[in-house]
Amino acid sequence: MGVGVTGLGALEMVGTGGDGVVWTKACSALRGELGEAAYGSYLAPASLRRGRGGRLVLVTPTGYARDWIKRNAWRRIGEVWGACDPEHRPLDLASRAEFESEAGVTAPEPAPAPVKSSAPVAASAGTEPPPVDPSRGRHTFETFVASPTNEFALSVARQISVWSAQSFNPVIFHGPTGWGKSHLLNAIAVEAQARRPAAKVMLLSAEKFLTTFVKAVQERTGGAFKNVLRTADLLLIDDVQFIGGKKGSQEELFHTLASLMGEGRRVVFASDRPPSALTEIDARLRSHLQAGLTCGVERGDKALRLGVLDRKLKVLAAELGCEDRMRPEVGQLLADRFCDNVRELEGGLNILVARAGERLSSLSLDEATALIRPHLRTADRRVTVDEIQKVVCEHFALKQVDLLSQRRTRAVARPRQVAMYLAKTLTTRSYPDIGRRFGGRDHTTVLHAVRQIERFKAEDPAMASDVETLTRKLRE
Repeated sequence: MGVGVTGLGALEMVGTGGDGVVWTKACSALRGELGEAAYGSYLAPASLRRGRGGRLVLVTPTGYARDWIKRNAWRRIGEVWGACDPEHRPLDLASRAEFESEAGVTAPEPAPAPVKSSAPVAASAGTEPPPVDPSRGRHTFETFVASPTNEFALSVARQISVWSAQSFNPVIFHGPTGWGKSHLLNAIAVEAQARRPAAKVMLLSAEKFLTTFVKAVQERTGGAFKNVLRTADLLLIDDVQFIGGKKGSQEELFHTLASLMGEGRRVVFASDRPPSALTEIDARLRSHLQAGLTCGVERGDKALRLGVLDRKLKVLAAELGCEDRMRPEVGQLLADRFCDNVRELEGGLNILVARAGERLSSLSLDEATALIRPHLRTADRRVTVDEIQKVVCEHFALKQVDLLSQRRTRAVARPRQVAMYLAKTLTTRSYPDIGRRFGGRDHTTVLHAVRQIERFKAEDPAMASDVETLTRKLRE
């Protein structure tokens, strides 16, 4: 089949007829291939539309989403579409702005900013959730570490923060705990408040929403509470999944969401799961969330973790006057041993900075390992060299005896070096001890293996992926 970005025509949504059935079938196949996060962020928000002459166009909400699909999935989408479409029709790709421009659809004028009433809201002490504090400057866009795992979410967050007329409503950021969702919400709030100081920007956690709502009910100030929330120009709520199961609070949030959206005000949520997976939330509220733009924030890769360490170290250097650098292998150690979330990673760096003091930049890998050893989780300390050898052999389809042999063919030598590298980074064994456990090799052989794998990881994405996969498997 042919794919392209031309042939756009009159704006028409493809419904649930034959074309819609074909597209639904194609999406079912693509969802499994792309993964939930990528599918939910890039393909799910796209829609199939028909242009002049009946030409079919896949329309993405933003140019960024269009570029991501074109770069990462367009060829495969074409193959799946061709296999699902009995007529083998060509499919084009365009952003919404491109499609509407070609179709002659005039974009609506941006809605004026809501006028704030000068009359004070009657609310008792503690009823009104606190507005965003512009001084919370640590979690801003400038301190957010970008990577392929969060680039789409970051792009959408920036659009919201500048009050863009193209912003979707509501927007839901979702992903595992500790990888930047709360940071993005705070960054949006700080930037939005700075750009429109007179606007009412409110950022609160689900817990704060719940406790404030309960207090308002107890004090019979529910009306004031509603007025406070429903006059926000931008409302951001973190960890919205915790509202699940709380009937009264869900009812209030549903009506607040409907009221704000009805008046053109902005709403942003963060959750540990996409809206479709929030089964404990009321169906009406979940339906409203699903109608918005969902942006996946995936678990950070090694490059992101190293970027976080670099950023955090600069912050510590400015605050504490400590050194702002450390040996690359020490950074790699922290990124490997504290990889569950950013908070854990920053905590590991705090420990090392506090214990190493002025010796940070000269700290060796062995010294760094000894300093953080008491703070590692029990599961980390139980990883053994024997387990590493078995997992590496299974991954590379080798026998364990091969790793211990004197064979030097590439098919054996490279996995052996990977196993040695993992033994050094995931256990507390010394170089000589690791060498003895790999067929009585000298400690210099192990040191060479560690340096080689560090170099290969930086140069070869496949090697970096292998090491990342093995590390995660050993830590599970």
